[in-house]
Amino acid sequence: MNNIFGRNITLTLFGESHGPEIGCVVDGLRPGLPVDEGAIAHQLDLRRPRGNIATARVEPDPFRIVSGVRQGRTTGTPLCILIPNRDVKIEDYVNLSDTPRPSHADYTGWVKYRGCADLRGGGHFSGRLTAPLSAAGAIFLAALAERGIRVGTHMTRCAGIADRSFGDLTVDLAYLDNAAFPVLDAARGQAMQSAILQAAQAGDSVGGVLETVIIGLPAGLGDPWFDTVEGLLSHALFSIPAVKGVEFGDGFALAELRGSAANDPFRWQNGQVVTETNHNGGINGGITNGMPLILRTAIKPTASIALPQKTVNLAAGTDAEIRIAGRHDPCIVPRARAAQDALTAFVILDLLCNTI
Repeated sequence: MNNIFGRNITLTLFGESHGPEIGCVVDGLRPGLPVDEGAIAHQLDLRRPRGNIATARVEPDPFRIVSGVRQGRTTGTPLCILIPNRDVKIEDYVNLSDTPRPSHADYTGWVKYRGCADLRGGGHFSGRLTAPLSAAGAIFLAALAERGIRVGTHMTRCAGIADRSFGDLTVDLAYLDNAAFPVLDAARGQAMQSAILQAAQAGDSVGGVLETVIIGLPAGLGDPWFDTVEGLLSHALFSIPAVKGVEFGDGFALAELRGSAANDPFRWQNGQVVTETNHNGGINGGITNGMPLILRTAIKPTASIALPQKTVNLAAGTDAEIRIAGRHDPCIVPRARAAQDALTAFVILDLLCNTI
């Protein structure tokens, strides 16, 4: 039972959705990295629910850094961030102890932890754990920025509605840094929000696709076979609740092309090797080639919906039907952006740690 990820830098998440506190420990960060508490608060704000298209559980997230930082810089020792859970409603889950919610981790968690896990609100499986992850993400993103590496994510699709594609990457990533609803086209963002609200009013939910771009990466990061850049990023990104697919560059669309169309021709530009196209998303043979790294994650509709659903009663050994009460997002895609940025930045920082 392992809750630690990373090789040179390690990340541990701990706590449960309705426990007293949640948090993270990051070990292996070099001393002297900047730690801006305002930037941490900003990343937490980006994952915070907003309005009637999100859960009514709005946590203030007054984080505490209890170790590993002194005078605004990392000390090189383990860095620990704690965030209290204040807006909990345990009564919403009293009647669900024996009836696992469909497509949640209630049943698999019950099996794995032999009925001992605290699964209220999803417990340790909950998206609530993306709060300390997002907080730590501010430190990872700042460390990359020192090297001229930028990370940004937008909702490329949601409820069947597409955002515009990335254009000027520097401009678009700067815009996304402060975009409360992470889309590049405001009108399409409004259409997405309307579709999310319609699903919520029907007691249902919707999913979508997040697209992330990393610029400023040097060529040569990663290894072939078992530690490819795609493999490491996929390992991390599949940790985000509701992520069910990851693709790089043109992804599955490459399967429909001939090699003459899918290949990215090389050329010299200002003394550096570049590619004329970027169908492979900045990665060849599991190693970065210096072009923008492009990836997308498919995020399923939120599993908690207000409609009646079939399940089982674990105690009685019978079939059952439930209606899920409580406070849930009809779409988690906008909030998942902060977690995706955090884990993407973590993996890249781990790959770079010997040179930062």
